[in-house]
Amino acid sequence: MVQRKQYMEKLKKTKDMKMIKVVTGVRRCGKSTLLLMFRDYLRECGIKDNQIISVNFEDVASEPLLDYRKLHEYITEQLVPEKMTYIFLDEIQNVPQFQKAVDSLFIKENVDVYITGSNAQMLSGELATLLSGRYIEISMLPLSFAEYYELVGGDRRDAWNSYYRNGGFPYTAVIGDEDIRKDYLTGIYNTVLLKDIVSRKRINDIPLLESVIKFLFDNVGNIVSSKKIADSLTSYGRKTTSVTVENYIEALTEAFVLYKAARYDIKGKQHLKSLEKYYLVDVSLRRLLLGDKNATDIGHILENIVYLELVRRGYTVSIGKVEDKEIDFIAESGGDRIYYQVAASILDPSTFEREIAPLKKVSDHYPKFILSMDEIPMGEDGIKQVNIVDFLLEV
Repeated sequence: MVQRKQYMEKLKKTKDMKMIKVVTGVRRCGKSTLLLMFRDYLRECGIKDNQIISVNFEDVASEPLLDYRKLHEYITEQLVPEKMTYIFLDEIQNVPQFQKAVDSLFIKENVDVYITGSNAQMLSGELATLLSGRYIEISMLPLSFAEYYELVGGDRRDAWNSYYRNGGFPYTAVIGDEDIRKDYLTGIYNTVLLKDIVSRKRINDIPLLESVIKFLFDNVGNIVSSKKIADSLTSYGRKTTSVTVENYIEALTEAFVLYKAARYDIKGKQHLKSLEKYYLVDVSLRRLLLGDKNATDIGHILENIVYLELVRRGYTVSIGKVEDKEIDFIAESGGDRIYYQVAASILDPSTFEREIAPLKKVSDHYPKFILSMDEIPMGEDGIKQVNIVDFLLEV
């Protein structure tokens, strides 16, 4: 079992703090396993089993607790007097009005609450109002390459080729059979589609939703707009509107399938209000739906992997616009900024000039990098080239 160190450290740092720990992320990215490891950590710290209450709302045995009143009663009866009780509620969004039970538990003495959810809506509306300033969100992603390599070991190049092809959902790393792996990923996709999108958004036209999904998956790393998507689908006989497309995109981002990167005008120093880019939570889903296009669309797949890595490292990530050129990523955190270009290779002189030109137009003194699969160090004017695999394995 791979240790999800960055997430575990956040849980350890916030243990016993008077705030609800909310772990969010796409289904099967490892949220339940993370809480399982944290419960083991609690036991290592001397916490007794009767001080730990755990409910998984994807377990049929938990169905009687889907009523928030019964859930509250069930947990309250088990609280240990004058000792801290640790409460773990997995996939809490399955409980209607769950926020009432969570808020009531939160205000009790000697209670430490941890919840997980696969939909961003759980942090909107009444819960956000009730718990304003009283919760911390821990956003999980599937395995980084560093975590994947820690799990599978062996030759680094083989591990990278496997990660690039099969993605980072934790269980796929230990599935050796290609057909079984495909069936597993299909199960994840269908569950997210039907449970987290179709049923929650009450979508009736599932074929249209899937057409939008395939369009977005096919255009990872490309600038898109809801109007462009609607016009394109309409031209192919799938008549729709930009409003419908916007609603579907919102549902996909709420289910943590897509992540939006806004564009930032570097010289104008402002975010632009249109023409964003979208990246997938895991490249395996693109291969599942579109086949082996990942093998021919290398640049955009690498871009997707780098985007997720920057998000994992805590950066706010934007697309840079400088005059008429584009910088793949502006990564910002705590007042610091780093610029990144991503390419499969820059050994060809014309490709090198194309990738480095936007970075040269930026006049500030923040670090600037070109990430590529090349092993030969290149760069000029203080702009460095770094091998992508080396970058992903940086501690």
